[in-house]
Amino acid sequence: RGRMALCGQAAGAESLPSELIVHIFSFLPAADRLRASASCSHWRECLFHPALWPELRVCLPVSRAEQPRLEFLMRKCGWFVRELRVEFASADYLSGGSANPGTSGKEVKALQLSTPWLEELRTYLELVLCVLVTIRNNRNLQKFSLFGDISVPQQQGNLSNTYLSKVDPDGKKIKQIQQLFEEILSNSRRLKWLCCGFMLEIVTPTSLPSLSNSIANTMEHLSLLDNIPGNSTLITTVELERFVNLRSLALDFCDFTAEMARVLSDSNHVPLQRLSLLVHHVSVMYKSLDNMPDDEHWKALSRRSPSLRVYIMAFDIMSEDMLNILKPSIPLERIHFDSYITSVSGAIVDLISRQYDKFLTHFILMNDVLAMSGFPDLSDNRNEDPLVLLAWRCTKLSLLAIHGYTVWAHDLIAIARLRGSNLKVLEVTEESIDFDPGELVDQDVDPVHNLIEQVSLGMGQPWHAVMDIESFSVFTKPNRHFYREMQSFSEDI
Repeated sequence: RGRMALCGQAAGAESLPSELIVHIFSFLPAADRLRASASCSHWRECLFHPALWPELRVCLPVSRAEQPRLEFLMRKCGWFVRELRVEFASADYLSGGSANPGTSGKEVKALQLSTPWLEELRTYLELVLCVLVTIRNNRNLQKFSLFGDISVPQQQGNLSNTYLSKVDPDGKKIKQIQQLFEEILSNSRRLKWLCCGFMLEIVTPTSLPSLSNSIANTMEHLSLLDNIPGNSTLITTVELERFVNLRSLALDFCDFTAEMARVLSDSNHVPLQRLSLLVHHVSVMYKSLDNMPDDEHWKALSRRSPSLRVYIMAFDIMSEDMLNILKPSIPLERIHFDSYITSVSGAIVDLISRQYDKFLTHFILMNDVLAMSGFPDLSDNRNEDPLVLLAWRCTKLSLLAIHGYTVWAHDLIAIARLRGSNLKVLEVTEESIDFDPGELVDQDVDPVHNLIEQVSLGMGQPWHAVMDIESFSVFTKPNRHFYREMQSFSEDI
């Protein structure tokens, strides 16, 4: 009733100048602003004044039902928004859930014939076009971030062309998307943050050269994580030389060469503070590790950038390759292992705890190897469990997440006691926890209740094991978790 009165002739709400309404809106929370805009058409128009929308963050499923909403938002805000972050979330397009990189040949064939998946991919291309078309002439854009959770082609590597040829036979849409992306980069006048993660066929080797030298020289964050590991390199060393003010960088590990490390160590370049690297088994398969930085390159980079911290995510990397990758002088702060084919060895965990004890804050260990009869035990044939040693040595450890590896209850209690309240997050799935036979025999003590009580006491906060693996986003959506963590990691400079 109050809103109706406001719009009456006596109140004259419709005659209030737009500047005043926008000023009033600026003091209101988003929900109240939306309700107030329902008063009349004039107030509704003021809701989308550029001053009220400096940034727009959109996370939406790839669905036809979402397309009109996205088109409306982008039509209203796309031409002036200064910070745009869009995430596309893929649905479970197959009965029985999503596939993983261990998908068999028969399952791959089923995927290729999956009508729901093809329809989703077709919709995905339309949504991407909607975003790019509306921001093509936005010269105010300072931060632009795109993420596409189109996981099966990304994981399988060689399936994208098969799918795309079905939904875009002549390649017109893909070519239009690539041209629009390059047009956005060439039109930009204030862009300082560019992040493109796991997007189908958007970034090409010709994308970055579209940026003018003046924009490249002032760019502060650059993230190019390809949806198809092993594809052509998206940035060359020569191109990287233009980005002299880059403070944060995210790349495929196989694209981060010794020559790139040399460029970033040069005195002409501002000190790099954040480096996120994605190590994927497909990239390692098709690209050589021979050109990666050696320990001397990492030392030089750390001398030039004393505050440099590194975040590594490893998808299905063999232990011998990880031993080659993990140079002692990497200032490694975060590491995330995700396995579908291989599993991480206790020797790798031990190496990490010894080499990066001064830096490591986040350690994530995920395993979903379907062929295994049981979870691997990292403490096999060892006097001390490598995870306990990790908690003991890495005094800055604040996050530990584990699934798919055996974690003994007494070791979990030891980890909680060693790190205490400094360990802010301890996420272990219930199915990963095992008990000594002696703990199960003692009928006077409930081992599960005792574990919860002892870990809670050690951490100084209530603790429970993760019971529902589907709610464990770091396991169910590893790409999205890495992408979001990488962004917060870079924004934390």
